[in-house]
Amino acid sequence: MDDCFDLLVIGAGSGGLAAAKRAASYGVRVAIVEGDRVGGTCVIRGCVPKKLLVYGSAFGHLAEDARAYGWQCSAPVPQGGVLLQRVRDEVMRLEGIHRQGLIKAGVSLVEGWARLSGPHCVEVNASGQPARSLQADRLLIAVGGRPQRPSIPGVELAWVSDDLFLLETLPQRVVIVGAGFIACEVAAILLGLGVQVCQLVRGNQLLKGFDREAVAVVQEGLLADGLELRFQQQPIAIEGEPGALTVRTRSGEALACGGVLLATGRRPLLQGLDLEAAGVAVADERILVDGDQATSVPHIYAVGDVTDRVNLTPVAIDEGRAFADTIYGGKPRRVNHDLVAKAVFSQPELATVGLSEEEAIERFGSNFIEVHRARFRAMAQALPQRGPRNLLKLVVHRPDDRVLGCHMVGEHSAEIIQMAAIALGMGATKADFDRTMALHPTVAEEFVTMA
Repeated sequence: MDDCFDLLVIGAGSGGLAAAKRAASYGVRVAIVEGDRVGGTCVIRGCVPKKLLVYGSAFGHLAEDARAYGWQCSAPVPQGGVLLQRVRDEVMRLEGIHRQGLIKAGVSLVEGWARLSGPHCVEVNASGQPARSLQADRLLIAVGGRPQRPSIPGVELAWVSDDLFLLETLPQRVVIVGAGFIACEVAAILLGLGVQVCQLVRGNQLLKGFDREAVAVVQEGLLADGLELRFQQQPIAIEGEPGALTVRTRSGEALACGGVLLATGRRPLLQGLDLEAAGVAVADERILVDGDQATSVPHIYAVGDVTDRVNLTPVAIDEGRAFADTIYGGKPRRVNHDLVAKAVFSQPELATVGLSEEEAIERFGSNFIEVHRARFRAMAQALPQRGPRNLLKLVVHRPDDRVLGCHMVGEHSAEIIQMAAIALGMGATKADFDRTMALHPTVAEEFVTMA
């Protein structure tokens, strides 16, 4: 009985932990298998350490602003190595909390790497330990994703996002390859910590999929902070040795730097799972699931980034809980993937919920879309006069006045958009926004006062 369970979860990241603890709360015998640290990408090498670095990198600007408000203070000197170590210490503390959470919930943690050996069987291999065979009525795959590297000479010399948090010191100059939110967030962090950054973008725009006007404001802020931004540039080789590298580009440039970060996308971590042994269908390197998180095998489910739908921590958590509520709690529900708030913790910060202006026009036609916007300098910047002006934007469906999208670039954008997401989820109209009394003086009041 020690190796037999009602539910076996593979992967102790956000989705797996949420599913395991919720299922255990319904009296289910649950085990969770993890070959790495407990907490997954978000806690160990993603959202949490990244946000701590964002906070740490902002103090240079805060010191500049303080002088504008009459504070006498010397120029701050960033100590990147100290910040990175303190972030690692905090991550270690949080991992311990997650381990204790499993114990409290009554979930068995099995440490090692899992491989499906049959429809109901999983073999777990841990270093220095004999393989262990586990059986369960149901399996849930929640192994997440991993950064992918382009196939170019010298790629092993570069970092991926996972490696960034392990650095002891920061180089003077870094080349970042990529245009997504990881590339832009890391660029802002490094710039704030005094690192020279050159960002290579294969296409001609940053942050594909976000509202273009909002992205332009983010780009303006990054350039003002000293980012070297090069569009339609691709690396073809990385040469040298750690700490003294050269990135050669397709256009013939040779860019010297102390480090290269490859932020070129992530893919589901399917290697080693042996999914074919259980008959689980895979397409385009992702596990196919239906609205109830079920795979092609009725008793095997999958949640989170391994399904490669909306790859965000809160989505994985909700998918895990919805699975447990539906299967074990007698409260069937499905996750709504259509209205998910998103944020890019760059400097300036971008947050959004709903349709971008471009998406709305594509879906409904330009004649049926009305855009309201406010562009202004926040009161906090009235004296420092630093950085780009805030952008607040509403995309409205003209026939019924419904707000389709809400976008913001500026300080505390994510905190503000989180509340706007409630309104959009309830079908709020522009008139509903207009009827809401403004709280003055705030940045967010512009959402209810813009004409």
